Amino acid sequence: MSAKSNIKIALGAVVCNECDLRGDITIGAKTVIHPKARIIAEAGPIIIGENNLIEEQCEIMNVKETKDEDEDGSESGNTSVMIIGNNNVFEVGSEILSLRIGDNNVVESKSSIGRLTNLSNGCIVGAGCRLTTEETLEENIVVYGGDCRRRKAGDKPVSQILQIDFLSKVLPNYHHLKKPAKKA
Repeated sequence: MSAKSNIKIALGAVVCNECDLRGDITIGAKTVIHPKARIIAEAGPIIIGENNLIEEQCEIMNVKETKDEDEDGSESGNTSVMIIGNNNVFEVGSEILSLRIGDNNVVESKSSIGRLTNLSNGCIVGAGCRLTTEETLEENIVVYGGDCRRRKAGDKPVSQILQIDFLSKVLPNYHHLKKPAKKA
């Protein structure tokens, strides 16, 4: 991992000082990052879109796998870019290693998405579910239960824009914030 962090925060984003941001990270407008969230970009940059909600103890990590990736090519510029779309919710204690997450997804508390699993749009990963297989979930898939059953949802998950607006007003009253970039 590089010694320097390159954090770009768009205007309107609310990023608490108590969160752990390391590496090359771009945070979109109106994204809210709670205290104690961890975003670690070791294997390459992380790009987070707009209107995302990242709650406490959530870990979003772009890290190299120890055995799966080539060991001699690690310093030769081979980087993986993690892209997270817009309007996603990552609830308390979730762990995200996936390189591609679309729009309007909800990853519930204590759930985990592995590096080889990708989410398309409108997916919900239920509380405590672990997805580690090499696959891309179709749109509007709900993963639920102890054995990670799946079904197709009738609608997209409900937008969290009201909660994001509320947190954008309340969090600055109780936490110090990281400053956004001067230019949009």
